[in-house]
Amino acid sequence: MFALNASAQQGARMFRVKILCKCYFRRKMSSRLVLGIETSCDETGAAVMDETGLILGESLHSQKEVHLKTGGIIPTVAQRLHRENIGRVVQEAMERSGVTQSQLSAVATTVKPGLALSLGIGLDFSLNFVKLHQKPFIPIHHMEAHALTVRMLQPVVFPFLVLLVSGGHSLLALARGVDDFLLLGQTLDEAPGDTMDKVARRLSLIKHPKCSMISGGQAIELLAQDGDRLKFLFKPPMGVHYDCNFSFAGLRNQVTMSIQKKEKEEGVEQGTLLSCVNDIAAATQHTVASHIAKRTHRAILFCKAKGLLPSCNPTLVVSGGVASNQYIRKTLKIVTDTTGLHLLCPPSKFCTDNGVMIAWNGVERLREGKGILSHTEEVNYEPKAPLGVDITAEVKEAAIKLPPLKLRILD
Repeated sequence: MFALNASAQQGARMFRVKILCKCYFRRKMSSRLVLGIETSCDETGAAVMDETGLILGESLHSQKEVHLKTGGIIPTVAQRLHRENIGRVVQEAMERSGVTQSQLSAVATTVKPGLALSLGIGLDFSLNFVKLHQKPFIPIHHMEAHALTVRMLQPVVFPFLVLLVSGGHSLLALARGVDDFLLLGQTLDEAPGDTMDKVARRLSLIKHPKCSMISGGQAIELLAQDGDRLKFLFKPPMGVHYDCNFSFAGLRNQVTMSIQKKEKEEGVEQGTLLSCVNDIAAATQHTVASHIAKRTHRAILFCKAKGLLPSCNPTLVVSGGVASNQYIRKTLKIVTDTTGLHLLCPPSKFCTDNGVMIAWNGVERLREGKGILSHTEEVNYEPKAPLGVDITAEVKEAAIKLPPLKLRILD
């Protein structure tokens, strides 16, 4: 063997790099590619992904700052912002991926459920896109996408229990396949994220120096860290209903009455920060977390009683924007530790709405050849759409009473 000089060694290294790059490029281009588009609420997202789950390019435009100033999501404003940004967001995702429209295998887009005006923008853009480039179209159920996101990150096999909690939804379901879900419970009024946002607005937390640039739910979580939840004792929702449905409107009314009482005691008008905001935040968060944990506990016991979960490594997947709340995660960990389930939560950036989860759902469906439409077929959006087969009546009929479980989180 002879030794290469420095120049020859560098040339050899460059040659190997070029070969590796070519091999990677061929591998990437031989893999089917999906463009995912999300506009169900207040995030305009797009991502390009290959069928291995590799994110090739993504872009996200958040409307949160605008909606913070208006005190909540105004559908017509959300619609306008989606319309103004969707073209740029998709173009950015495509450019960052290095993929051309002709190389795409399909386009996947959220068509249900969500805000009607927001869904319409994403669907109209996508249908024009697939017709122009003659690409297959994959309509996506937003909650299905949240449920399956974890499979992009690690090999989670079916069946598994999934809890989806966000600003617009809360539900418990058994995921048996890419398009096969059993609905165990869902919200009867408002979602947990919506409740915490409304409590934050009633407390005027946007005026708090620590909370002016974060969402209501994030403000509740932040202030609760320095609060004493025992200063306000709110009655847990639906204590005598032995099912897996959720209800948060009654809790919000309790909190509102407590706020009004404290305003009178402190002699201040609505819109003024109370001295006890930390305590109210802590009590609200704990009651929300306890309600979610108890319904999830019952869902686990129901699935075990019916033999719906595997005996080896049964899993609870928690996703959606509220799943980013660390206190709620810790509460759920108590439940899964007690029942022997493995708790999995995607990273926070994948819990909130984004184009990546839609692209991944498209990949899953493309792999199995399910729900793939021609670019010539007409599709409608569905603002209200159930997930899977509804067996909530069967869960209620089982009337499973929960054993005592301490849900105390050590701060």
